[in-house]
Parts: sequence; structure tokens; C-alpha cells
Amino acid sequence: GFATQVPRGEVGIVSAAGTGLQEVSTLLARAGLGISQAIGTGGRDLSQSIGGLMFFTALDALEADPQTELIVLISKPPDPQIANELFARAGRVRKPVVLCLLGADAPKTMGDNLHFTRTLEECALTAQIIYTKSPDKITERITSAYAQLHQKADILKASLTDNQKYIRALYSGGTLCYESQVIWQENLTGPVFSNAPLDKKHQLPDSTHSQGHTAVDLGEEEFTIGRPHPMIDNQLRIERMAQEAADPQTAVILLDVVLGYGAHPDPAGELSEAIQAIQVDHPGLIWICSVTGTEGDPQVRSQSVAKLEEAGVIVCSSNAQAARLAARIVQEERKPS
Repeated sequence: GFATQVPRGEVGIVSAAGTGLQEVSTLLARAGLGISQAIGTGGRDLSQSIGGLMFFTALDALEADPQTELIVLISKPPDPQIANELFARAGRVRKPVVLCLLGADAPKTMGDNLHFTRTLEECALTAQIIYTKSPDKITERITSAYAQLHQKADILKASLTDNQKYIRALYSGGTLCYESQVIWQENLTGPVFSNAPLDKKHQLPDSTHSQGHTAVDLGEEEFTIGRPHPMIDNQLRIERMAQEAADPQTAVILLDVVLGYGAHPDPAGELSEAIQAIQVDHPGLIWICSVTGTEGDPQVRSQSVAKLEEAGVIVCSSNAQAARLAARIVQEERKPS
């Protein structure tokens, strides 16, 4: 039901992850790459019971489409049998294919045209490199961006008290919640608890209360039965923001803002007002956010970013960068051996 405004171009996307499709397509759009077709299949399509019926049909269609020069495939890790079929089918495509299976291991063998990635950001950057044939320029840009990210994190870390230890991430986009957990699995010591965890052993006992590092997908059915999705209605997230801010162990509150048709007409404005109100009683928190969208969206990305920054929020250029910044802020200092 949600869609972002992206330019027409030559990159075709098939995605079994809704906000994954939005994040990759908007990252490409902001880098100057357009989309030929963006086909969402629903997250269950690559399950064993359905067997990728729509996903593989869409892949065949994009391979045959003369307007599509590069194909991007996005999913959370599917059933192993379906994953093997996906590797085989994608490997036979004659056009370049960027495959993003969030957090999964790369196949042992891949065709020359198949490029494997593990995060949405890596997927978009790989597509840019293949399409523009400018790996050095893009690598230089990434290196510079992450150097700035680390410098900013080290400054922010110094403002925290010894008691402030944890990230509390409140997501409207389920795939963005998943991507952050993939990143934190490699960059944080200790578990990240969630109502939609990578590993069931890190399932939150009570989704309405955080413990340790926590990532909550507010779009899960437990939060949306009888009420609008959090991309439409911010009230539940605003209440949870205040709850997390009142916890003296909270260091970082991390949010996603997803723009586009069908979404809230001004999510950044409403969230910014709530953040400013919360800051009156809890001024020592670090607020981090990413904004998935483009200038063509009804909410206009630059205007949304400006509203959040005016409220004191650090806005990162991607969900992955927001997750990495948060991780670096709360990382424990390693003692010299």
C-alpha cells in the first residue's frame, strides 16, 4: 500500500520486502539511477509453500524487458531449498543481477553476472558501481562518509553518562528493522532483542517493554490489529518514544521515517514535535533517524530532513548508516591487552 516517487530508468527491482524495495529504489534515485519496474511480491512469496511463484515470474519478465538493463532482487533469507533455486535462476540471467539476501551467506558458486550483497545499502551501492562503472569514485565517497560518521559518533559518545548504554530502535519498516539487526550482529557486543529477531532466542518476552539493545518493528501484527500501520499513524511510536526516553539506560533512540504515497502526510513534522516535547524532560538522549524517500514524494525528503534536524535529530543518508552510527556510539571501549 506504500510507494515512493522515483524516476524512470533502467534498473528493475523484484522484492519480497516492502520497505526494502523503497529503501533501495530511493537510494538509487538519489544517486541518479532510475527504475524501469519495481515489483513487490510480499514477504511470503519465497516461502516453501509458495515457492517464489511471483518472484521468479517477475525475474523472467525483467530479463525479457528491453527497458531493464540491470536487475535487483531483494529478500530476507528464504527457505534453503528456495534460496538454492533463487541462486540458480538468478545465475542464469543474461543481464547483471544484484541479489540482496539480508544477512545471509553468499553462495559458494555464482555466475559472472550475479553479485551478492547482505544489506540494502550494499545492494544499492553495488548496483551503482555496476551501472555507472565507477567503483573508485563510489568507494572514495563511501570511505569519506564513514570517516565522518565515526568522527561524529566519537563526539556524541562523550556526551553520554556511564549509565546510558543501550540503543532503542522503533521502526515502521520491518525490512529496515531487519537490516539494522544484521548490522548490529556484527558491530555490537551482546544481543539485540526484538519482536522480529534474526534469532528466536532474542525474542522480546514482552514487545511493549525493551531490554538491553532493542529493535521493535511496530508494523508487526501485534501492533497493527485494530489500528493503522505506523507509516500512517505515529501515535503508538510517539508513546513508545516517551517510554524509552524515561529509561535512564537509554543512550540512543533510533527511528525510521518512510515517505511516499499512502504514508502519513507529514511524519517528520509530527515526530519532530513529539521529540522536542520529550527533550524538555529528557535532554541527554541522542536521536538518530533515516528518511526513506525522494524529493518527488508528497512529503518532500529535504523538507522532512530539515524538520527533524531542527528538532535536534541526527539524520543519516541511509538506514544502514543510522544503524552503524548508533552502534559506534554505544560500543564498549576495548581495553588494551
